[in-house]
Amino acid sequence: MEQKRVYLDCAATMPMTEAAISAYVECARSGWGNASGLYQTGRQAKARLEKARREMAGCMGVLPEEIYFTSGGSESDNWAVKGVMARYRPGEAHLVTTAVEHPALLNACAFLEKQGYDVTYVLPDHFGRVAPEDVIAAIRPQTRLISVMAANNEVGTLEPVAEIASAARARGILMHTDAVQAIGLFPALAKETGADLMSLSAHKFGGPKGCGALYVRKGVRPEPLIHGGEQERGFRASTENVPACAAMAAAFKEAAQNAERNAALLARLRQVLLDAVLQEVPDAVLNGDPVRHLPGHLHFSVPGVQDEALIPLLDLNGVEASAGSACTAGSYVESHVLRAMGLDGGLLRSSLRLTFSPKLSEEDALYAARVIGRTAARLRAAAL
Repeated sequence: MEQKRVYLDCAATMPMTEAAISAYVECARSGWGNASGLYQTGRQAKARLEKARREMAGCMGVLPEEIYFTSGGSESDNWAVKGVMARYRPGEAHLVTTAVEHPALLNACAFLEKQGYDVTYVLPDHFGRVAPEDVIAAIRPQTRLISVMAANNEVGTLEPVAEIASAARARGILMHTDAVQAIGLFPALAKETGADLMSLSAHKFGGPKGCGALYVRKGVRPEPLIHGGEQERGFRASTENVPACAAMAAAFKEAAQNAERNAALLARLRQVLLDAVLQEVPDAVLNGDPVRHLPGHLHFSVPGVQDEALIPLLDLNGVEASAGSACTAGSYVESHVLRAMGLDGGLLRSSLRLTFSPKLSEEDALYAARVIGRTAARLRAAAL
């Protein structure tokens, strides 16, 4: 009998939706031209590209010219912070961010520090949530940009981006948010938060990998990150991947239309899975904000069990989960997010992240919890 498999790592990547696959295949067949071409085939590709841009913008409640297609969330994060800071000389520009950002953002900030720019990293509370007043307190006369993620990719905590953006706007400071984990459930984030720049990635909401976007509010002009041709209105060189953009727009449109329904389904499934895991592993520690969190996101520390042993054994028993960020998977390093939250040292290497789609069945959730319980017990017994 084929082994049952339960996928619980949607924060790393979601399977492509049927709408996205159909859009990709159809566009690859009939919209495959270079969108910069002035002949019919090029014009057809350009039309597909701009249709995708309009659809993305429409779902977000922003202008089409405020959407720039990129290769994904990492490029969008890098472009946002490097592009804004590059408008100023080192020593004349200061950036405020948090200690719990995605590695793409944190490593971009580390690069900027090497160039001589000043960066302040605000610490969160023990739930992984940063306080707006702490961000405001970090502002200096030279502060040009504040970057705070909308939702944490490891523990799922929702950050007070709207409050921070309002404070930034009142002081004439640009605000960027990494919305990669949140945008599929909260498609109007740019409009609702007032952020000036926002990063998103297609494969987090059912689109293809290698495709994303950066929302840039009209009037904001970050320096280009990739130089070359005149694609994306001269701000992002490289021939556009038109089928991927079409597929991303199709997935985003579907996600936006079903966002409220999906959030409710995920919240119910989260409670089922949470109760089941705590029944199987009563001393598991739930990490993240207990109230303000992504509805399809659970993160535990399992005392006495190392994640580098737990994750492969779960896989052998049909449960696909992770310890944290997919960008550090395989290295099993201590989580910078949990460390910043002040988690006890013994729990930093005992992480289990369970993230899921609305298609997860309660039966599969209960099966996964049983496998987690058995595997944790086995590892604890072996350590005696």
